[in-house]
Amino acid sequence: MHNLARVIEGARAYRSAALDALVKRLASNPIDREQRAAHGFAWVATSVAALEAVADWLESSGGANPLDEKVVRLACAETVSQLIGGLPMAQNEIFRPFDLDLHEAATALRGVALDCISAQQIDLRADVARSLADGQWPSETFHDTELDAIRSNYRRFTDAEILPQAHRWHLANELIPDEIVSRMAELGTFGVCIPEEFGGLGLGKLVMCLITEELSRGWIGAGSLGTRSEIAGELIVLGGTQAQKEHWLPKIASGQVLPTAVFTEPDVGSDLGSLQTRARHAGDGSWVIDGAKTWITHASRSDLMTLLARTLPQEKGYAGLSMLLVPKPRGTAADPFPAEGMAGSEIEVLGYRGMREYALAFDGMRAPSDALLGGEEGQGFKQLMRTFEGARIQTAARAVGVTRRALELGVDYAVNRMQFGKAILNFPRVADKLAMGLVDMVLSRELTYSAARAKDLGKRCDIEAGMAKLLAARAAWATADAALQIHGGNGYATEFEISRVLCDARILNIFEGAAEIQAQVIARGLIGGHN
Repeated sequence: MHNLARVIEGARAYRSAALDALVKRLASNPIDREQRAAHGFAWVATSVAALEAVADWLESSGGANPLDEKVVRLACAETVSQLIGGLPMAQNEIFRPFDLDLHEAATALRGVALDCISAQQIDLRADVARSLADGQWPSETFHDTELDAIRSNYRRFTDAEILPQAHRWHLANELIPDEIVSRMAELGTFGVCIPEEFGGLGLGKLVMCLITEELSRGWIGAGSLGTRSEIAGELIVLGGTQAQKEHWLPKIASGQVLPTAVFTEPDVGSDLGSLQTRARHAGDGSWVIDGAKTWITHASRSDLMTLLARTLPQEKGYAGLSMLLVPKPRGTAADPFPAEGMAGSEIEVLGYRGMREYALAFDGMRAPSDALLGGEEGQGFKQLMRTFEGARIQTAARAVGVTRRALELGVDYAVNRMQFGKAILNFPRVADKLAMGLVDMVLSRELTYSAARAKDLGKRCDIEAGMAKLLAARAAWATADAALQIHGGNGYATEFEISRVLCDARILNIFEGAAEIQAQVIARGLIGGHN
């Protein structure tokens, strides 16, 4: 695209104007009062970052796949159109230029990008949809033999062992079968980022992303199973004692120990500073845990809890929190929580099944004396914060996988469903949904990879991780919804897989920090040096 660089420069200028306008607004009002403007700016910055990421991807692909250039042209047209016309933060929340007095900036961007947003995009969308119908997909190579081989291995595994069974498991609300967990362990799923000296693969977040993406394409539960090991592993690698690393990391990497993250509490949500679960020393040096936790994924079948509790009750807020490594016996169907002092009840959910969600109650549960992560109290929140970037990048990768599966189902149905004597793919409103779903997938995929690369370089990337999750979660929900619409009434029938994919996609805007939290993090981070 000969004018892509000019359009991106115009988008960057628009982003700068939005930042200046927000900083000016915040000079007289707190950010919570200006939340709509601040979050709108976060979406502007995220959209521009995604456009930059796909431009880099197009350059790296070298024009070998002509579909790549078509996708970027559509991405450019849609992104600019949203910036100057209306950017959807949610279905009924549209951020428009007048929300930050960006009329002049929007006019300038429109002038720069007029060719990009021309009516010719109608034919281009139809062309992209036909390419999908013919089995063509945009480039996904990393130009790295090892990385491409890892993707191929996980795609074969997903196609053979997860996709054929996932919908049945979902409808029956079954746990991911033990034999599948064992096969995932054999592939190295649970030790991707754990150092080799502790039995892991010693690889980076980019590898973690592509593995999560491929597994989530089969079923989000399979892609999410590794998240708990990722969080626990990173907590211990970054904050554990040498003894804790030597004891737990090899077991996590091998899949012998399945961890669960025990952070959230009733009526607390994202306000972790208000956590009330207590852990106190007993006379024998062990820890005694009392309190309640909720929305704990995979709590029954897990063997280790990374548990955030208040160990310093005299300290207010985050300062009183500590992270504990709490071993527990693995539950069974007959006795899901056999540990003394611990009880749990399942939370029935629409989707995101395969591990199950639980509300937990602790009444004098014991943890060993060496359970304190790093052996230091009051560091729990700081230790957890170090894992947020990786967790959010991985959540974005899950969303990319879900988006891909929604597209596959939508394309297959549109090709095979005949109406009025032709496949419904030939109707523009159907083709539009598929083409723009593909654009959203590539935008969010490349933004996610960009965040992962930054993390692998050791850079602070909380803003990049938040952007990736924000955009990818929206893409997954929008694409799954569009694919279900293509299915018509059949999409609303539970026998069709798209009904599950829609339910799975919906959670992505909520966990690991809701979309509103992500927008707040992004806005605060970007205005930090300007306010």
